[in-house]
Amino acid sequence: MHKRQFIAAAPGAASLPAPARGNTAKGLRGPALLTVTGAIGKGNRGPYDPVRDVMMGKQKLTFDKAHAFDFATLAAMKAVTIEPTLEYDGKPHKLSGPLLTDVVTAAGVTAPNASLAMRAVDGYAPTLSLADAAKYRYIVATHLDGQPMPLGGLGPLWALFDADRFPEAAAKPVTERFGGCPWALFHIAVQA
Repeated sequence: MHKRQFIAAAPGAASLPAPARGNTAKGLRGPALLTVTGAIGKGNRGPYDPVRDVMMGKQKLTFDKAHAFDFATLAAMKAVTIEPTLEYDGKPHKLSGPLLTDVVTAAGVTAPNASLAMRAVDGYAPTLSLADAAKYRYIVATHLDGQPMPLGGLGPLWALFDADRFPEAAAKPVTERFGGCPWALFHIAVQA
């Protein structure tokens, strides 16, 4: 933006109410895609807001504080690539994103016995222990076969693991391997 345009726009932006000025989570460059609540650290945003958090309200979610992540923040974390066989076409696909344990650690989760209720936009919310998230090396996938995942497909975020690499999961039919792996992930409730 040119200096003249910025100066002309600044007075109008200052008069807008806080939600109209953009995301209220500190440090985000874009809209929040993932919100972590519950037994977390300080957080980077305030409590549940019935206007900004309508979908959360419809799913009976409330919170006093949260840690929100945008796409850029998740993409900047160290990525892990897995290549599980997916049920949708029976072929291996490369999925990449940060480890789920790294994401919740960034949100300030310290309880080693924590459980994670991972909620998809449709309300599906399987629970996973933090220990199992580490054991199975769950990731918060941001990319499928090198491309960001769109909403309306499996994304923009999908919590999953490489089921082909664990004998107890690989022994199951491919259609039964990912029951605990919500796609279109948008919220994680941490319980200590």
